[in-house]
Amino acid sequence: LCRGGLAERLCRLQNRERSAISFWRHQCLSDDKIPSDKSSVLIVRILEIVEECTIQVAICQQLDQSPATLSPEDAVINAEEPILKVLFTRETAAHLKSRPQDVIHIYPPWQKLLLQNADVPVIMNTYFSQKVLCSEHSEAREKTYGHTKMLIRKNIISLAQTFRLDDVDDKLHQESSDNQVPCAPQTHNNGDSERHPSALSAVNDSLLEMVESQGAVGWREVQVQVIIQRVYCLPAREGYRSHTQGNKPLLSNGGMFCRLCLLVQDAYGMFSEVQLQSLSSTDDIEQYCRRWEGKSCCLAGMKILQRTTRGRALGLFSLIDSLWPPVVPVKVPGQSQDSEMMTTNLPPPSFCYILTVQSGEIHVEVDEEEQISNLYQPPAVHGLKEILWTDGCNKRCSFWAQVLYQRLQTKHSVPTDQREMLLFVTDSTLQNVVHGIPKVVAVSVTASCVLSMEIMEALSAGSRLVFFKDALWGNGRIICVERTVLLLQKPLLCSAAGADLSELTGPVRLDELDSTTQASSICALRGTVVGVNESTAFSWPTCNRCGNGKLEVCPQDRELLYCNQCSEVVTTPVLKMQLEVFLSCPSRSQGTVKVKVWHEITLFVLLTRLLFLQTYEVQSVLGKEVGLLNCYVHSITSHPNCVVLEEIVLL
Repeated sequence: LCRGGLAERLCRLQNRERSAISFWRHQCLSDDKIPSDKSSVLIVRILEIVEECTIQVAICQQLDQSPATLSPEDAVINAEEPILKVLFTRETAAHLKSRPQDVIHIYPPWQKLLLQNADVPVIMNTYFSQKVLCSEHSEAREKTYGHTKMLIRKNIISLAQTFRLDDVDDKLHQESSDNQVPCAPQTHNNGDSERHPSALSAVNDSLLEMVESQGAVGWREVQVQVIIQRVYCLPAREGYRSHTQGNKPLLSNGGMFCRLCLLVQDAYGMFSEVQLQSLSSTDDIEQYCRRWEGKSCCLAGMKILQRTTRGRALGLFSLIDSLWPPVVPVKVPGQSQDSEMMTTNLPPPSFCYILTVQSGEIHVEVDEEEQISNLYQPPAVHGLKEILWTDGCNKRCSFWAQVLYQRLQTKHSVPTDQREMLLFVTDSTLQNVVHGIPKVVAVSVTASCVLSMEIMEALSAGSRLVFFKDALWGNGRIICVERTVLLLQKPLLCSAAGADLSELTGPVRLDELDSTTQASSICALRGTVVGVNESTAFSWPTCNRCGNGKLEVCPQDRELLYCNQCSEVVTTPVLKMQLEVFLSCPSRSQGTVKVKVWHEITLFVLLTRLLFLQTYEVQSVLGKEVGLLNCYVHSITSHPNCVVLEEIVLL
């Protein structure tokens, strides 16, 4: 909010108002009595309750005195007493839990509004209200109504009706007594469905209208029709980790708890994120993407989890911005909905409602047999070269690339399941470039990006083509964040936009080490051996099953080793070694190039073979030329001028 602006001042006023109301109610409860000043108290008896646009409208009869001082004969309705319309906000109505025949004391500063062409005055500012009943009346009413469902008539007023448009559907004008909903959740009554037919047959096409008419508590009696633009998984917050739906707990994917989510859009272009149930397996996300994206969907039984804005949810709005403007004209609230009046010249959304299901009940009906909606925007697939040339920050991008190498970022203070992973990828658009652009790009996968077990196993098995959907591009980096999906198969619908998506045919080439090489990248290296650091050479045993290098002494037999990951004794460990070799490279002639070489990698095998033939004389390997070696760049320093690399094996 702008400092000193109207919105900020209004926000402060609302906060003070809420504090005053809470303090007043607390004072009434603690004093256990009604405030003594009765001179300006308005006393009313409720005759009927209706609801419009989240406001509870009570048709009331004004009383001159409290029912505590009335005789039973005087307690009946007197036709001569004035009739009032009293407006209660949703919060006040929830606090009062009023029913017909309840008596309400309304304390100042209530206001009376006299409308033209209307005989019934309207009472507003009813925040300081209290329900008053005699003890015997209270007990009788509790016995009568304690376990019954309170039904109120809810008038759903459309935007078209508000703006008095000519082409309003007549059905929206009808106020039927059948359109009644529970005032509060109660136990189900089997006869209710017969007496009050479900209003789920009423389908709306505006998310905003549903939110305004039904409120944040939730809406069951109506449906809203939307288009599913994206399907993805989100890591659940800590509070959801103990949450279960039915008997199925939230999925733990390598320590990460996940929820299935939909990004939906209505006919007016408004977006909403719907958080659904957990998945039985994260591998289900690919089938949900194929079955649901682009299809029409009806939502019911939703409640508002949060209203978020662009400043508080940059990741969500970067995805929304990639889907804006709509590919087809959308409806405009308050205007005639003739086709020629529809327009796409609209500002991007500035807020979005996060919806979730109520009480574990899923009311999401997807018509999988229906054709893909014209409003659906499939991911626009680009070549990596085109993405690297794109200007701007925090732009969503989708691409098809071959993963050459993966590396977990080792930060010891961060748990393993929360560390970032680097995937080094390439495609034909990069491999065919001669100069000026890297042949391999690092994609950072954050801990918030949910990866399926299928993706993890595929990356561990070897080099694979992976489809990156809705990754984030900005500041020279490609990042997989929340709402990014990695798939092994390209979606059935995607826009190639003229990009070269041909698969690689020849061997993959890396950029050679030079003055432009950066840390945390991979490169090709050639040079001459000028030294071996014998003081840092060491070896260690690893598990012959899983490769775990942190073996422990077996508690039962201290002569054997034990693997915690396999939970078994290691009888035949694999011995691994590390050497540090110094090279002289033409491309880095002014500095030192130090390469860490590992067991069973090209340079290690070459050096150990030479050392073995020369009876482990280090002088025998000096001056030997090596290359091309595939290396990961650990660090580059200028004082001293040194490059530290590690020889790697590509997938």
